[in-house]
Amino acid sequence: AAAPAAAPAAAPAPATKPVNPYLPSPAAGIAAIAAATSEPYTVRRPITQQEKKQMLQLALPMVTGLMRMNMADAMNYFALKYKAKAGLSFDDVVESMKLRANQLNLKLVGENMMWKDFRAVLGDHDGPRIEVFSFCDIAVGRDLLKISPEFVIFLPCRVAVLEDKNKEIWLMMLDWNPEWVEGYKDRLEISDELWRGAIDIRQRMDNMMQAAANGDL
Repeated sequence: AAAPAAAPAAAPAPATKPVNPYLPSPAAGIAAIAAATSEPYTVRRPITQQEKKQMLQLALPMVTGLMRMNMADAMNYFALKYKAKAGLSFDDVVESMKLRANQLNLKLVGENMMWKDFRAVLGDHDGPRIEVFSFCDIAVGRDLLKISPEFVIFLPCRVAVLEDKNKEIWLMMLDWNPEWVEGYKDRLEISDELWRGAIDIRQRMDNMMQAAANGDL
């Protein structure tokens, strides 16, 4: 007698898509995508501390080297800095910075004399002079906030002028170079105009800091 026909092989189980651990559910993932394409000035949902913890722990293997550093060395990676030329006074550096900012159409919107508070509030008369200056390009700032109101936490752009332990003068700011994420420009929904504006303002901030460090003008 003929052998019974073999039973048809079971269909392979459909592949499951990897779950994004920092989104609580697929529905939330869809909502996040929808929010990313919403109207200007749309505020996204708050991210819980647990979600942030999970996201950062996923990223740890990529930043292992950074995590091995102490805090001072890690912060050094986030800073763009220039040392002022020998012979320039603190006030010379600040004056040059303000003049160059005016030339470059960067509006000075705030000054924080931290060292005076060290003395008045903390009674610390030994700390070095440290001042923080805030600048703004209102057009670029508006376009960034249209995409993400949360970007306001980085605005306005700040430059610190400070003395180190040797009384040498430094200029520092958060180093945010848009070209680092150039391959993700479309995914970040950054228009060509805004992309050029972000690069331009970073270049102007850099120009201003270098002019101050050199005592130009």
